[in-house]
Amino acid sequence: MPTDLISLSIIALVAAACPIAAKLIPNKLIPETVFLLIAGALLGPYMAGVVQLSDSVDLLADLGLAFLFLLAGYEINPKSLTGSQGKRGLITWFVSFGVAFLVMRFIPGFSGNRFEVIAMAIALTTTALGTLMPILKERELTGTRVGESILTYGTWGELCPVLAMALLLSSRAEWKTVLILAGFVALCVAVAVVPAKAKKTGHRLFRFLTANADTTSQTMMRVTVLLLVGLITLSAVFHLDIVLGAFAAGFVLRYVIPEGDHSLETKLDGVAYGFLIPVFFVVSGAKIDLMAVFAQPMLLIGFIAMLLLIRAVPIFVALSTGKDTRDVSSHNRLTVALYCTTALPIIVAVTSVAVSAQAMTQETASVLVAAGAVTVFLMPLLASITYRVADARPLEAVKEIRENPRDIGSILREHVELERLLARQEAAARLASKQRRLEGQDARWEDLAFRLQRSSARKRLLDEALDLAAQEIAAKRAAASSEELPAAVAAEKPAPSPAATREGENLTAEDYRARRREERRRRLAQRAVREYHRRLDEIGRAAERMGASPEEALRIIEDLERREDEDAGRPASREH
Repeated sequence: MPTDLISLSIIALVAAACPIAAKLIPNKLIPETVFLLIAGALLGPYMAGVVQLSDSVDLLADLGLAFLFLLAGYEINPKSLTGSQGKRGLITWFVSFGVAFLVMRFIPGFSGNRFEVIAMAIALTTTALGTLMPILKERELTGTRVGESILTYGTWGELCPVLAMALLLSSRAEWKTVLILAGFVALCVAVAVVPAKAKKTGHRLFRFLTANADTTSQTMMRVTVLLLVGLITLSAVFHLDIVLGAFAAGFVLRYVIPEGDHSLETKLDGVAYGFLIPVFFVVSGAKIDLMAVFAQPMLLIGFIAMLLLIRAVPIFVALSTGKDTRDVSSHNRLTVALYCTTALPIIVAVTSVAVSAQAMTQETASVLVAAGAVTVFLMPLLASITYRVADARPLEAVKEIRENPRDIGSILREHVELERLLARQEAAARLASKQRRLEGQDARWEDLAFRLQRSSARKRLLDEALDLAAQEIAAKRAAASSEELPAAVAAEKPAPSPAATREGENLTAEDYRARRREERRRRLAQRAVREYHRRLDEIGRAAERMGASPEEALRIIEDLERREDEDAGRPASREH
């Protein structure tokens, strides 16, 4: 017992220190989860040995894993899995699994052991959705279009590997496993339908649970814990992975309260992210043998490369060919694919099963778990680069710097400002979505957006910047009608000499560079306004999905712009 408490105290110290360490990194480039994993590996039994993996600590880690997947399942909208994007997500997983099986089947060293080939194929097609949830929350991606796609594809990347483990890696006959899974699903449906109907009919038991949810009884929280522990216990009794039971508990909870419960969600986050989930990540890191990882670096690199080819590429192709996602920018599609290549919990589970069946060595399992831990750091980092840096048009910036190396400072500032403009608008959109969820589904989204316009300083700053951009475009057009730019500037080519002439007057090199800077600012303004209108179109499509017709969506956008102009004391019509 003292050893367990010492280990738990050290884990609690690490959990408290990691958010501070993550905060010191600019722009949250390294998720807090990575610090937890690294600390676990350094303090675990393979290195310092101050964190001991006893049965008590393992039980808390399993509960942390269960809460992680409970919250992940709760975030999933079941309708999104049956929609067109959800169907493509399922097909994409099967394609990835087929490719992974064929690749592992013909790689020397794996082809002789069918059990190990299947285990590796499952590990290569997983998405650590539970691990991604805290990262998505930190980066405020939940509720965005990118976040919805990550949840859709990530759900199948989490659920299908769990089912594949139960069917393909079980010591039972497959027909017995199918019967057990069918019975488990039937029980989950019953557990979901009965409370939902009791809530709909206003049963007094449900009224009692709701009335005492915020008292010392904490009835809703206790029932939720009962649901979670009951389903993961049932999974363990029938030799299914506890992830399946935890995921099912999240689905059931979302089905019973589809509109959400802010008070319950706050309490679940407090228990999960405040205590149990950090324990899971530290313990997962403590199970990594760093010496074994350093001994097989090529296996580590090769596994990560195969994850990108087998998991990320099919998702990118699916997003690019889907009717409802092909209009998403290419760097955002790449962002979704990279996030969905993050893998860890299922890799831990599948390698444990393979090692127990003596189909995989502990050294190989440590390398694969370490590769999963690397993806928790690497994939969100790459995704943040594609999601944010791409908005600054880095390739265009490189081209402009190559043509005008002396203006590198102003060029970089202009492109960074473009990224900030788009980031402010996206933050305003997320705040509007959050406001809508808090105020209920009955509130009209245009009223909420108008209130956001009045209250959000970021939104006001964005509108002012866009107005200035529109004015600059109009001024450039007026100037172009009275005088033409030098031919070298209009064609965006270097001037033939610093003393080029225009209308009989000498144009100095300094004048020419000033013209070039103005031309770049004009193009920046045009891009900002085009992006602004494109995202307004996305808002219109979202309104249409909520039930508004295209004409109503257009009227809503025009009305919002008119009211913004009236509040600012500007004319109602603007030229963009």
